[in-house]
Amino acid sequence: MNDLLTCQLCPHYCELKEGQVGFCGARQAKSGEIQPLNYGKITSLALDPIEKKPFAYYHPGSMILSVGSFGCNMACPFCQNYHIAARRTELPEVQDITSEQLITLAKKEKKRGNIGIAFTYNEPLIAFEFILDTAKLAQAEDLKIVIVTNGQINEPYLKELLPYVSAWNIDLKTFSEEAYRKLGGYLDTVLRTIELAQAESHVEVTTLVVPGISDSKEEMKKEAKYLAALDPNIPLHLTRYFPYHKYTEPATDILKMLKLKEIAKQHLNCVRLGNV
Repeated sequence: MNDLLTCQLCPHYCELKEGQVGFCGARQAKSGEIQPLNYGKITSLALDPIEKKPFAYYHPGSMILSVGSFGCNMACPFCQNYHIAARRTELPEVQDITSEQLITLAKKEKKRGNIGIAFTYNEPLIAFEFILDTAKLAQAEDLKIVIVTNGQINEPYLKELLPYVSAWNIDLKTFSEEAYRKLGGYLDTVLRTIELAQAESHVEVTTLVVPGISDSKEEMKKEAKYLAALDPNIPLHLTRYFPYHKYTEPATDILKMLKLKEIAKQHLNCVRLGNV
């Protein structure tokens, strides 16, 4: 008898014994099913400018209620939010919140320019059930749902969520399958996420330009051509890396950033530099 359960949410397809937690640190085999450990568990909550997500072409000048939980289904050594993205459930400050309470908070912030809820900070899609439940309520309250994600989600789940999401910022970490595997992800999965999301929603793409991982001129050309084939108006944010967490390479050279922007602009109409 096979006592393993397979989590179908992301391309890791973790096979878990009873009580075991998956790669992401937020989904567990329990009582014969895969259960989210981070349902309604909040580690970060802030009213942010929409541009901070970053979105440059989606309701500019607006504010959005940003929500983070814990866990991630990648393992980037340069992670900026590793303290909540780390695969663990014992965090110093976790607050419980229901979807209804989160909607109420978002509505109260409308007077300060809030347009909705952004699921961000850690990897939000591993809290798929909570996002879906909240997004359904938000739609009835004229609140936008925005997701900032690494795009590592399997197609059936993504398609279930798409009708309720207004905008996506999707991290395209690198355009190399080999480099993606080293980061704990899959290039083909994030590309499929971008394709499906941009067909139904507003999509902006972010690439953190990390020395030795995502700073290749040839790969940037391939990335820009790929995005342009979908829509040359997809905004691409090229963000400068700084040493953080376990990655100690020096910050990305400014001249390299400018060159990569020049390459991308040969194919895309909206290319922006960040952290410069």
